[in-house]
Amino acid sequence: MAETKTAVTASEKTTTTTTTTTTDVAKQAGSGKPAKGSVDAKKVGLVGLIAIVISAMVGGGIYDLPQNMAASASAGSQIVAWVITGIGIWFIANTFRVLAQAKPDLKNGIYTYAERGFGKFVGFLISYGYWICNCFALVAYGVLIMSTMDYFFPGVFGSGNNWPSVIGASLITWLMLFLALRGAKSGAFLNVIGTIGKIVPVLVFIVLILTIFQFGMFMDAFWGVAKDGHALAFNFGDVMNQVSGTMLVTLWLFIGIEGAVVVSGEAKSQNDVSKATTIGYLVILAIYVLVSLLPLGVYSQTEIAGMSDPSMAVIMQQKFGDWGAVMVNVGVIISVLSSWLVWMLMLGQMPLFAARDGIFPKRFTEQNKKGAPSFSLLWTTIVIQALLILCHFTSGNAWNTMISITSVMAMPCYLICCLFLWKIAVKEPWPKGIRFSKTNALVTGVVGTIFSLYLVYAAGLNYLMIAAFVYAVGIPLFIIGRRQAGQKGNVLSLFTTAEKVLCVIVIVLGIVGIIYSISSGVFTA
Repeated sequence: MAETKTAVTASEKTTTTTTTTTTDVAKQAGSGKPAKGSVDAKKVGLVGLIAIVISAMVGGGIYDLPQNMAASASAGSQIVAWVITGIGIWFIANTFRVLAQAKPDLKNGIYTYAERGFGKFVGFLISYGYWICNCFALVAYGVLIMSTMDYFFPGVFGSGNNWPSVIGASLITWLMLFLALRGAKSGAFLNVIGTIGKIVPVLVFIVLILTIFQFGMFMDAFWGVAKDGHALAFNFGDVMNQVSGTMLVTLWLFIGIEGAVVVSGEAKSQNDVSKATTIGYLVILAIYVLVSLLPLGVYSQTEIAGMSDPSMAVIMQQKFGDWGAVMVNVGVIISVLSSWLVWMLMLGQMPLFAARDGIFPKRFTEQNKKGAPSFSLLWTTIVIQALLILCHFTSGNAWNTMISITSVMAMPCYLICCLFLWKIAVKEPWPKGIRFSKTNALVTGVVGTIFSLYLVYAAGLNYLMIAAFVYAVGIPLFIIGRRQAGQKGNVLSLFTTAEKVLCVIVIVLGIVGIIYSISSGVFTA
């Protein structure tokens, strides 16, 4: 989300670069077959898929990346964090690359992998979790865009979660619903403008910071600063604590790496899906590292950590004048607005697919004359509206809270994909004629699983407990969906034995989660 930011995602998962409508995508995802009347010319090629992956990952979060990383880590610790993230995210990216070739018949990526690999209840949890986590991502967008507007209207919107900000973000949310109800094609032009608007300011920032970068400043307090102000020497435990503090930020930035997989049903070739994921990942990793580290050759870590959102605009204004801040802030607004619409289009699809498979209430299958999932979009908007109001009561930095919750809720989605790859590599005959060996798949699945579990550990209890509560709240949707799909008997009969155990665990953690979240002070009255 993503930043994201997300089945990354968000980040800004986009279908608007295709020439097909949301109806086409939905038909393909539901049946596993090309939509009637579709032709190869209407499908997405390699360049289009690369654009989807990049657009999915690069969102508003990159504009505040210097502050978000400096708040937790020094230059040296950030480098360690990027190495760990780069390797870990690569195995997650490689999971999607392998699955795209090993299971080309499974469309709609993450949700389908979960449902086919681990049953309907797990499929529901992933579908629901991905949907809700990206609703949180859009709330983070609301916070960012309103805090950015405070540059143009000083003192009105503050940090992006006061009541004027809630009202402004709410108006944008309902406007996006109106645009999304017009179908996928309505967002195509805005998406093109948004992609340009989000990339150009970032590239200008990188080039200009390079011209004033000082290596001596970068190396000063390389491993951090103690409370008394003296530079710290390398200490493994301290460095890893700093690294852990950045993990939710870096995961948010890479939500959306699955973008090509999400729209794999629209791709001309599953090989292109694999290539696009690789190229997009490498390009964006390089950009993120530069945006994160270069400012530490201009400012101290403490100075950057104390900057307001978006920190990239603060740096540009202080070093290059008001025009730099205006460029970045306008870029944030354009980027967020375009990405917001694309997320809405994607989020409307997820409950639609799940409802067609009988694990969401049937009404989520409703579509309007434009082919847009109208009921799903309406409830997506209602959820976002409720979260925007809740966001007003966050006790700390609202932006950091929203992206942290988004990242924590996205982790099970990536973990399940890695486990699914691990499972098919061990239990199923490996398909012939694909570029990835069974050993490659197994190693990828295992390492991806370990990294995903490390992210769970790094997240900390606060956000894990909030995520547990949100997952538990959604269980009634599954029960309604299964009933409407024709399942008979009592409620317990809707679950397998393993699913009953999992359901009880989710509910218990949810109860503990709400109690813990209230007592820990994440939200205040």
